[in-house]
Amino acid sequence: MVKFIIRRVIEALPVIWLITVVSFLLMQQAPGGPQAAFNQNPHITPEQVTAWLQRWCLVRNADILQTIQEYLGWLGVFNCTGGGFLSAHGLPNFLPEFLGGGTNGVLHGDFGYSISSGQPVLGLIAQRLPATTILMGTAWILWVTIATLAGVLAAVKRYSLIDQVITIFSYVFYSLPTFWLGLILIFIFGVELRIFPAQGIINVRTSPAPFATDAYWHAFFANPWPQLVDIGQHLVLPVATLIAVSVAGDSRFVRSAMLESLSQDYVRTARAKGLPGRTVVFRHAFRNALLPIVTNIALEIAFLFGGAIATETVFSYPGMGLLFYDGVNGRDYFLLMGILLIGSLFIVFMNLVADVLYVLVDPRIKYD
Repeated sequence: MVKFIIRRVIEALPVIWLITVVSFLLMQQAPGGPQAAFNQNPHITPEQVTAWLQRWCLVRNADILQTIQEYLGWLGVFNCTGGGFLSAHGLPNFLPEFLGGGTNGVLHGDFGYSISSGQPVLGLIAQRLPATTILMGTAWILWVTIATLAGVLAAVKRYSLIDQVITIFSYVFYSLPTFWLGLILIFIFGVELRIFPAQGIINVRTSPAPFATDAYWHAFFANPWPQLVDIGQHLVLPVATLIAVSVAGDSRFVRSAMLESLSQDYVRTARAKGLPGRTVVFRHAFRNALLPIVTNIALEIAFLFGGAIATETVFSYPGMGLLFYDGVNGRDYFLLMGILLIGSLFIVFMNLVADVLYVLVDPRIKYD
């Protein structure tokens, strides 16, 4: 297993490199370029803009060589301050700083600075990551649990009233746009009925401090229950919006996988031996249906992250999705590339996790 994981990590390196290329080229097509925001600021001199652009090899002249240098500078292979491929210590720039390498670029943990706020991109992402982790983690647990139980129940009760109700639910919610569903939930439960908060992650009037700050975490761990209730109330509507479409689609996928498994000979043999129905369904049929389900769940993590962008924007939820939306509106060059890269790395990681889970789900699978 260890050899397999090491081999998969090595195989993922070209994929990760390709992701960096695609992310960079996408930003190259963005109108205006990274210097556009600076041109609108009267407090920044042209000399300061030029120095900042040179720091990141962004002095564009429609030359393909300059474009390659810009990419390599962002990646951390090229020293844009004049050293070329060598750092200030005369060693290859891609080496870690403690070995005499450079300090600029993704390889060195330097994702650049946000054009809008002037803060380091990695710091901004770290500030928003807890909120997105809470939202996606809660949504993922509920999504997988509800979709799995609904799909298994629909398969076991095939063509029954329960199956028909689950089918209608799936078709209706699967066809709803995420942003539209979020707005409807805000109007009904946030505006008209006033049951749940319609925006944010905490109540700013009663919270001891802004979310994810040191003061907030100090108050949270000192007395966590009120903070948990506050966060839970704010999560209800965005989580419901985020999982509705996923549950609807995946419940049908689980149903299909279970129906195929229930029709196999080993299931009929188990029933003929007089095993309890619950044992037949979960120990024999469900376990053998898990392989395609695990694959589907791992691949749909990407859709969950993409849906979080729309959901966080609709609910003004202070996570990475809203940060990405603000970055698009502000043409925040490095911020967008940083979020795209980290999101892509997360998806690659989840695919590796899915491969490892195959062994736990099906002992017949062996990795050399």
